[in-house]
Amino acid sequence: MIVVAAGALLWRRENGVLKVLVIHRERYDDWSWPKGKLDKGESISEAAVREIREETGLSVALGVKLYELEYKIEHGNRKVVHYWAAHVTDKILAQQNFVPDEEVAALEWLSVPEAKKRLSYKHDIDPLKLLQNLDESEQLDTKPLIVLRHAKATPRSDWPRGESSRPLLPIGRIQAAILTNILAAYGPKTVLTSRWLRCTDTVAPFISNNEVRVVQRSLLSERGAKLSPKRTAKLVRKFAKRKGGVVICSHRPALPTILNAISAFGDEEQQGLLKQAQAMKPGELYVIHLAKKQAAGSSIVAIESHMPLFED
Repeated sequence: MIVVAAGALLWRRENGVLKVLVIHRERYDDWSWPKGKLDKGESISEAAVREIREETGLSVALGVKLYELEYKIEHGNRKVVHYWAAHVTDKILAQQNFVPDEEVAALEWLSVPEAKKRLSYKHDIDPLKLLQNLDESEQLDTKPLIVLRHAKATPRSDWPRGESSRPLLPIGRIQAAILTNILAAYGPKTVLTSRWLRCTDTVAPFISNNEVRVVQRSLLSERGAKLSPKRTAKLVRKFAKRKGGVVICSHRPALPTILNAISAFGDEEQQGLLKQAQAMKPGELYVIHLAKKQAAGSSIVAIESHMPLFED
């Protein structure tokens, strides 16, 4: 049996010094990273954000995925823990509402050398080293650019009223609802979507539950991307360079244009991953983490994908 858990290395700067948050669990008398097992039906990113909130009182957005740690536990089982980096701003820290309980007795912000000494398990140092490397290369502070294919829609052959009004199937509406917390885990501030119904309905649950800016553009529809691919690519690059995170929701035929535009920010390996993403399934998404530092030139730091949790 494999037990899946998720968490994050929370980081901030104090007088220019990189610090990370470690927790003390009284039950095990150890110091480690905030993490916990997935609830039924949760995605790993959703679970990471929930566990961080429960164990630290902090509501964070996930940054770059750092590490997948696997080790043996009792009864011959194995545990896999997924770790992200997550920036804790001064504003987030001011909103902290941590009350020690039987699971977490104390929290401490430590410098990287201090954390290496304090951590109880050697394997917890590995994701810390990766976080430190990202910081040294000015790629730790990132923003998400999320490319989402709309959820499962009514087949073309079953909808004679025109492509722009073709609706989601019931399974597609379930996918859209599930996507709400997955998207929220990365904290995007803008939703850029095709005007066509199956796209707007896919992002509607996320929009209704989060304070985000919504931008609808015909250039992201199948027709718009086909007729004006250069303008579509220009639109995508424009939003990719904006300050906050962005969700781009579009259609399978438009994905090559969208993803090729984003590929300009990546290296050869990342470009290959984005080429594979052109075949993403309904309700699938790719999170492209872009460096915020101007010195990094809006470069891609990392790419992760999320398959739809509910498929027929």
